[in-house]
Amino acid sequence: MTRPLLITNARLLDPASGLDSPGAILIEKGRIASLTGAPAEGVERFDAQGACLCPGLVDMRASIGEPGAEHRETIASAAQAAAAGGITTLALLPDTEPALDDPALVEFVIRRGEATGSLTLLPYAAATKHCAGKELSEYGLLREAGAGGFSDGGKAIASSRMMRLALSYARAFGAMVVQHPEDPSLAGTGSATEGELATRLGLPGIPAAAEAILVARDIALARLTGGHVHFGHVSTGAALDLIRAAKSEGLRVTCDTAPPYFDLNETAIGDFRSYAKLSPPLRREADRLAVVAALADGTIDAIASDHQPRDADDKRLPFAQAEAGGVGLATLLGVTLAQVHGGQLPLLAALALMTSRPAALLGLDSGRLAVGAPADLCLFWPDRAWQVKAGQLPGKAQNSPFDGRALEGKVMATFKSGQRVFG
Repeated sequence: MTRPLLITNARLLDPASGLDSPGAILIEKGRIASLTGAPAEGVERFDAQGACLCPGLVDMRASIGEPGAEHRETIASAAQAAAAGGITTLALLPDTEPALDDPALVEFVIRRGEATGSLTLLPYAAATKHCAGKELSEYGLLREAGAGGFSDGGKAIASSRMMRLALSYARAFGAMVVQHPEDPSLAGTGSATEGELATRLGLPGIPAAAEAILVARDIALARLTGGHVHFGHVSTGAALDLIRAAKSEGLRVTCDTAPPYFDLNETAIGDFRSYAKLSPPLRREADRLAVVAALADGTIDAIASDHQPRDADDKRLPFAQAEAGGVGLATLLGVTLAQVHGGQLPLLAALALMTSRPAALLGLDSGRLAVGAPADLCLFWPDRAWQVKAGQLPGKAQNSPFDGRALEGKVMATFKSGQRVFG
């Protein structure tokens, strides 16, 4: 039997309770047994050396190649990258091949996550069969199999009727529908935000209004059905204004964003830099600032990695033909902490967006430092500098939009159920 573990000399940070103080944590049988120390004998000790100890990060929106695109990334390689980034729970999008529209596939993914020993995988099930937007999946069976919610991943549920049905059925099973907020008929084959830069580069544009239009429609459907709609990777001020108003009305509307949308703007695509081709595309500076403001005022409920692994052949193409997407597991904490270092967010508020708030949305008991909670922990140095270098990142995929970016905030160790899985 594993001995109890005592982590000493740590700065304990718990966004759920507001705790920020020096202390120690005792771990027994995979759970937090005490926040006040432990007996002197019979325990294994780990000296945190004054580093910050917070709950393991809960990433509520990520893709992994497996099943179907293991050449991009496997669950095992993603687990390595997640552990290096302090992530202990990851909600997986269902637009794999095959799509996660069968209870057996949902159970398979959960078991594969357990087999890593370092990562809890919580799959979203496909909102529609094959993520094709034409016929609802079997919500009851999928929810019973362990689905954390319903989504068509990187595809918007374009049909208003289908989205209405999805919200109604998901509500009956106590789940939310996670929407990719982009009107596909407006987005078309665009590859950059419509405007002066896209025109100058000769790139087909996607109007920023494509996001707000779908957000407005789905807010109306949430009002109609009483269902819970969650918008992923929100990137424009217009959409955030609509979400803010819906929340003030008391509707069941939530959202997340991802680090590229508050750390980068459209100029990052430079001279056709395909690593910065994302979906949704990077926006103008005014939209980036609106995302920063929405993080600060609580409109945005979570920061997700929006991890989208691509291989070299996907990205070494002319910009318009290259696949959209960027990896984000290893950089989630560091890029978010840039908002803390810049004075836009307090440290606990930033951590809440990656721990307690997404955990609450997903109905998990993780994301907090409390007696009885899972001992999923992230130990990090908030001021330690490092540089993102594609080719040297943990995991299989290397397509980071932050390639070359200097960051402050480095994970020292990650613990899953009390076992050190990184560092």
